[in-house]
Amino acid sequence: MLVLRKPRITDLAEIKELYEQSVSLHKPWVCSPQNYEAYLNQENRYFICLAENGKIVGTFNISGIVRGYFQSAYLGYEVFNPYQGRGYMSKGILLLLQEAFEELNLHRLEANIQPENVASIRLVSSAGFIKEGFSKNYLRVGGHEWKDHERWAILNSSWSEPKNS
Repeated sequence: MLVLRKPRITDLAEIKELYEQSVSLHKPWVCSPQNYEAYLNQENRYFICLAENGKIVGTFNISGIVRGYFQSAYLGYEVFNPYQGRGYMSKGILLLLQEAFEELNLHRLEANIQPENVASIRLVSSAGFIKEGFSKNYLRVGGHEWKDHERWAILNSSWSEPKNS
């Protein structure tokens, strides 16, 4: 079982270690945070943790929220080594969507994914996101190189709350 929770300052050592041991997993998709304290204090940062021991297995971040008539935001995420490939992020993204659509009352959530990142595309696709398009040189990953991305999105009206099993 998994829980979705907000980061705490006491997570600092664990999250640093997780990023350090996940460099080869994350490269070339994402880079480690430059400032871990700022990372932990991001308003809509969430951790997916194992319920039985509280270990962090992955992270989600909802950013760029625009309210008013838009009610939309962007989604970012990472799984950490050694937790990849176990289905934790598939279950975690459902908890995150519940937070985004019920608690934050968003209308739309968009994930931008490098086309070669098959695991990430599989994750959002299985959660109900729909591919909307392609953006050339969309994001400068880690401040180094501009990368193409596919735009995937899900609408609140397209989402259904996960059934307890």
